Amino acid sequence: MKVLLLNGSSRSNGCTYTALAEITKVLREEQIECEIVHIGNQPIRDCIGCNKCQELHNSCVFDDDGINELLKKAEDADGFIFGTPVYFAHPSGRLLSVLDRLFYAGSSVFRHKPAAAISSARRAGTTASIDVLNKYFTIAEMPVVSSTYWNMVHGFTPEDVKKDLEGLQTMRNIGRNMAWLLKCIQLGKEQGINIPTTEKSACTNFIR
Repeated sequence: MKVLLLNGSSRSNGCTYTALAEITKVLREEQIECEIVHIGNQPIRDCIGCNKCQELHNSCVFDDDGINELLKKAEDADGFIFGTPVYFAHPSGRLLSVLDRLFYAGSSVFRHKPAAAISSARRAGTTASIDVLNKYFTIAEMPVVSSTYWNMVHGFTPEDVKKDLEGLQTMRNIGRNMAWLLKCIQLGKEQGINIPTTEKSACTNFIR
């Protein structure tokens, strides 16, 4: 079993990474393989709605900014944790561009796999950011992994985050809950409990 953790910050080793790293400690203790992937600080395209990905298999037509590499990693993962810093009370715009393209071009690689969203802020905007990220999960039929408080840490620097004992505890509990859910899903598969069959999409467009 493997969990892919996506660092949506422009800083590879900042506050968001510090929170994600705390989760990986518990996942590894639970014998769950994990990988933190940094989305980087280079330009990332927005989804332009060209629909070319619908002609491909879990792939975006633009292959120059790492999205297709992330889709390949996602295909091999059993669970996900997406981390974001808070900018103007919302997630990183870079992360949203990544998720728009990942979920539009390859939603099937995420379907029915558990996920959690975490946020990092100096002060506020954390719950609003988590709410935005959770919407990607629920539209892809992904079980949402919770913790013992809102999935957030506070601090202006990684050193500050390490002093947020409640926030770090919340991260560790996410790791435990993720490991527990992955093991339950695995046991279910071994007992012949199959993934639900999704009905064919019915689009009712009342607003024109």
